[in-house]
Amino acid sequence: MSALIILLILSLLVAIGFLAAFVWSVQGGQYDDDQTPSVRILFDDTK
Repeated sequence: MSALIILLILSLLVAIGFLAAFVWSVQGGQYDDDQTPSVRILFDDTK
């Protein structure tokens, strides 16, 4: 029974870590531009 409690606590800590990483990436602007990558191939890049 104690192994089950340890695994439950460990899984909750991992889930909270992933949630914190997701919130951090949203706050950092990781998902701001979702239109440009899909149409980037349509523009001619002449550099």
